Amino acid sequence: MPTKIFSKAKILIVEEQPLAQSYMKQSLERLGFRQLSFADHANSAKEQCLSESFDLIVCSFNLNKHQDGYQLYEELRVKQLIKNSTGFIFISAETSGSLVHSVLELQPDDFLVKPFTAQELKTRIERILKRKHDLQTVHTLIDDGNDSKAIKYINAALERKDNNYSPILLRLKGDALLRLKRAQEAKDFFKSVLDIQKFAWAKVGLVEALIANNEHILAQRMLKTMLGRQETRLVALDLLGRLEIKLNQFELAQDFLSQAATIAPRNISRQKSLSTVSLINHDYEKNYLTQKDIANFAKHSIYDHPDIYLNAARAGIDFALTTDQTDQVQRISRQTNKYINDLKTQFPNSTNQSQIDVLNARLHYLKDEHQKAKKLIEQLEDDDSIIRSVDGALDKAKAFHELGFHQKAQMLFTQIINHCERHPTTSEPTYLRYIQQQQSERRDIKMGPKELNNHAVTQFNKGQLNTALEAFTHAFRVMPRNQSIALNLLQCLFDSTKQSGSSLNIGLAKKCYTLLDKSDLPADQAQRLDKIMNQAKEMKLNLKD
Repeated sequence: MPTKIFSKAKILIVEEQPLAQSYMKQSLERLGFRQLSFADHANSAKEQCLSESFDLIVCSFNLNKHQDGYQLYEELRVKQLIKNSTGFIFISAETSGSLVHSVLELQPDDFLVKPFTAQELKTRIERILKRKHDLQTVHTLIDDGNDSKAIKYINAALERKDNNYSPILLRLKGDALLRLKRAQEAKDFFKSVLDIQKFAWAKVGLVEALIANNEHILAQRMLKTMLGRQETRLVALDLLGRLEIKLNQFELAQDFLSQAATIAPRNISRQKSLSTVSLINHDYEKNYLTQKDIANFAKHSIYDHPDIYLNAARAGIDFALTTDQTDQVQRISRQTNKYINDLKTQFPNSTNQSQIDVLNARLHYLKDEHQKAKKLIEQLEDDDSIIRSVDGALDKAKAFHELGFHQKAQMLFTQIINHCERHPTTSEPTYLRYIQQQQSERRDIKMGPKELNNHAVTQFNKGQLNTALEAFTHAFRVMPRNQSIALNLLQCLFDSTKQSGSSLNIGLAKKCYTLLDKSDLPADQAQRLDKIMNQAKEMKLNLKD
């Protein structure tokens, strides 16, 4: 490597451990580097990146003061505090799968595992600095948003005989074509690359081009073959999740996104998509667990915002209202108060009291303290003409509905939907679909989830099977993953059929059985299901298809 590049390279070391920082300093000085800067926490690193440009950043993942290395690099990239021509090396003593996969999704230039030798450090740094130096022109064009000029430059560079960076240049060209939304050209380009060599990045690029080109079947076929390869499994799961959302296949989308989130849980954008599809699927437990992950991993990151704590608390209440686990109420109450306290600690000057009041009203409702809940909700300001927070307004609409203020709830739902349609950047189309779903369900079903199930059970015990069947059917619509409701509905379907002599709703019965068959039922529920299945056998009905 030319000595000139070596000596002039400006390197920032982000490391909080004094001994490790000293080792890095001595190692790099022995290697001939002279322009070294140091930061012992993320804020210091960001301040230095604001004031000067670095050729390379070597960053420890294990930073304990506020942001860690992952969150720092993510912010540097998103806020464009570093350029594409700046090399970035992660160093970490931790090598858990979830960490490594999460870091690699950010695509740093290298990942170095502690402990490492000076020679290892030298080799990695030399390789990155030389590549960044030689490709500086194309990186500058991309930084400046000149993708068309970058493609012309890459085409010219690829024709030169002395070009040593063909795979990198090809990848940069493909990315630029996708950013320019030239889907057909990108598709043809990635195909031509794959004819030469089966690069994993070219397969991913081709799939993205196919999706942009609405060639969904071919994209799905490719992605499913990529699931079997370790190096492409995560990106394939992520793309399949996004594709299934586009196709309105939300159950499949949830499954794919959930698997991807398990592999790399720190991707907040994916976690938010998972949260939304789980809500559409009425999987309130999954939504709660996902919102807890978001609150955990978003803290101190660019995603840190009062809404992440409020949404985690809201998700807990939604889950507690739709489960029959009696221990949930107290646990959710404690967890909700914790999130509210975390919010006040992280954002002491934020003005969210009205949203906290709505949360507390829903907590009172959850604990069957309806008068306290109504008193609190009635004290809130009624002017919802300006939607300041879509999440907060939605939570308020839910509270109105649960407490019997149905007209107010429907009016607020309509205002939220109109706001989202006028300001499409405030929420994803999938989230708008969930809000519309909530309005429709709560227009049709006047009772809250708890009352609905209790009403159905009461009517069933009184022998009012038709009324009970209608109530259980409504309850199953809003709580399709609640095994007790599924079992009660299935029982009611058979009993009402026997009483009235009418035909059984076989489609609904199969949905109930499908849930129950894959559930770990308590002994008493398992016995009830066996009796129902014997009835089905006597009636020559097959619920297992």
